[in-house]
Amino acid sequence: MSQPDDPVPTSSRVAKPVAKAPAAELSREDRLKAALKANMARRKAQARARAAQDDNEKE
Repeated sequence: MSQPDDPVPTSSRVAKPVAKAPAAELSREDRLKAALKANMARRKAQARARAAQDDNEKE
């Protein structure tokens, strides 16, 4: 099996990203925004539960 005289191995090449339509980018932004909002709500609920648990343990 002969190798081409290419100094850069194929495995280290990085494909250039293809420009996406603005609508696709907007939907990605919307998904990220929704995921962040859900994550923050979950973390706040966890913090409230921990605070309530700490209050119950002190009494």
